[in-house]
Amino acid sequence: MGMSVTISAAGAQDAEQILKLQYLCYQSEAELYGDYSIEPLTQTLDGLRAELSTGYALVARLGDEVVASVRGSVDASGTGRIGKLIVHPRMQGHGLGGRLLDAIEAHFAAELAAKRFRLFTGHRSESNLRLYLRHGYAAVGREPVSARLSLITLEKDAAAQEFAASA
Repeated sequence: MGMSVTISAAGAQDAEQILKLQYLCYQSEAELYGDYSIEPLTQTLDGLRAELSTGYALVARLGDEVVASVRGSVDASGTGRIGKLIVHPRMQGHGLGGRLLDAIEAHFAAELAAKRFRLFTGHRSESNLRLYLRHGYAAVGREPVSARLSLITLEKDAAAQEFAASA
């Protein structure tokens, strides 16, 4: 008998599992850019707990195991800032990242009146870029961080998410 993945709001009790998953998932990003000092790999448990207490996060569980997560917040201008979308390597390629992205967008639009969504990823993170473009995001900026890394900022209107949900 197989288990299905469930998505729910994350709580403080999930912080340790999220941090361990984050560390695992960002190893490939660090290798891609040759930089193991990136923030997702240096974030502390206390830092993550503080982030969870001020924003919103979702987790995907397979049984009791957190296998994916996403988090963010909505600012005063109505921009839903989405970050740290992570999926366990063994669970990638099955649509889980897209499900989490859709779920946090829906929450931000319905509960927090988000007007637009914004996220970023590294310029060499091709699978991330493909996912975001497939979900209606468009690149709106590029910021050099180092000689090896530029961050691509992507956005979409919340109305585009509502249209996709009703289609």
